[in-house]
Amino acid sequence: MRIAIGSDHAGYELKSAVGTLLEGDGHDVEDVGTDSAESVDYPDFAAAAAEMVAEGEADRAVIVCGSGVGVSIVANKLEGIRAVNAHDPDEAEMSRRHNDANVLTLSGARLSPEDAEPIVERFLETNFDGGRHARRVEKIAAIERDRDRQARYDDEEE
Repeated sequence: MRIAIGSDHAGYELKSAVGTLLEGDGHDVEDVGTDSAESVDYPDFAAAAAEMVAEGEADRAVIVCGSGVGVSIVANKLEGIRAVNAHDPDEAEMSRRHNDANVLTLSGARLSPEDAEPIVERFLETNFDGGRHARRVEKIAAIERDRDRQARYDDEEE
């Protein structure tokens, strides 16, 4: 599986550990940065990793910041992205099974690499259930399309 990873400074250490884990499991990992614990702005790296998924350049992404919340908000702004800030393996599994989540966000401040490992593994090994859940995911996509269509209409009106 091709996986994009990214983080801000607060998530750098955990992102690095996750990258090593993923590579050890045989995944093709694309690290979009950051490359140190020096202060940076999380939207830059969250958008870069999520964009790879949105454009089909990666199958999934794992993005880390201090809480996991900021990068989740950023990732979910991109069409086709369903990011989850999972705190345990069960949340990661359910986000895949029911929501077809394609981006996992993690808290670099609250999770050790040992805590994150089963969350990441469950996220990657779980398939989407489809069925009634597919209808719901399509409704999410329809909301995105309507939002984008309205934005284009508003731009044309100006």
